[in-house]
Amino acid sequence: MKDIENVVICGIGAIGSIYADKIHRYNSESLRILVDKERLERYTKNPKIFNGSPLDLKYVLPEEKDFKADLVIIATKYDGLQAAIHNIKNFVKEDTIILSLLNGVTSEEIIAKTYGWRHVPIAYYIGHSAMRDGNNITHDGISLVIFGVKDESLTDVNDIEILRRYFEKVGIGYKTPDDMLRSYWLKYMLNVSSNQPSAILGMTFGQMQKNSKFIEFMKNIIDEVAQIAKAEGVQNTETMYDEAMKAFYKMTPEGKTSMLQDVEAHRKTEVAIFADTMIEFGKKHNIPTPYNTVLKGLIEIIHENYKM
Repeated sequence: MKDIENVVICGIGAIGSIYADKIHRYNSESLRILVDKERLERYTKNPKIFNGSPLDLKYVLPEEKDFKADLVIIATKYDGLQAAIHNIKNFVKEDTIILSLLNGVTSEEIIAKTYGWRHVPIAYYIGHSAMRDGNNITHDGISLVIFGVKDESLTDVNDIEILRRYFEKVGIGYKTPDDMLRSYWLKYMLNVSSNQPSAILGMTFGQMQKNSKFIEFMKNIIDEVAQIAKAEGVQNTETMYDEAMKAFYKMTPEGKTSMLQDVEAHRKTEVAIFADTMIEFGKKHNIPTPYNTVLKGLIEIIHENYKM
């Protein structure tokens, strides 16, 4: 069984920078950050600052062919996924593991259309939000990568042990749940029900946690996700609400969801992987999604307001 040595990270925003920093500290020579020419120039002139220290990283452009990765981590926003899939091709070998840390429950399916499922586990990030202020990123170190196999007939289960060994060496926190599909949808449930309304209402986690009317509204969104999850084959959906709320109340009160941070910076949000995707799942299974339909409409109004 191979070991991971060389790593490519695509996307060094609020999540990618956390793992770029960890891997860089472990072995800077083994890490490359995949960027386009515009970002290369920008990051070279003004390096990302992570917890007060510049990230002195090694960058590669998509056309380069001299570096092959044992692990590719994709940590872009959803609207950068297709570009990432195209841009990593020169760095992918037959046995390269491709790990997506995007929000949502569809990115691996999209990646697998190009690279197949064999070395594409399903995964997500969980932890306190990294806070971004221009080029400065701060994070308190509380984070985990959750990963596993969606379908053992399609994905090599040996990759899970390979990732475990590497993360332990680097010092990356992780978990590998027994029921990864359920865990995957549980995180999605939390994102759909907290990211979107927080972005609309401008509320921190603490403000949401203390507001009883918000909690009532959030429960209705969670119920909508649970119905879709059950239709998608997720087991024991009836207990997911309590688990989602337990995780929600652990979030740091002063923290802001990534979607709220996007709205405050007038960046395009990830409504496509939350409300839009929920609506499409609803159509697929003939399940009404009224809450996500309203959330989608309100977030699109916010996007339109950026232009004013």
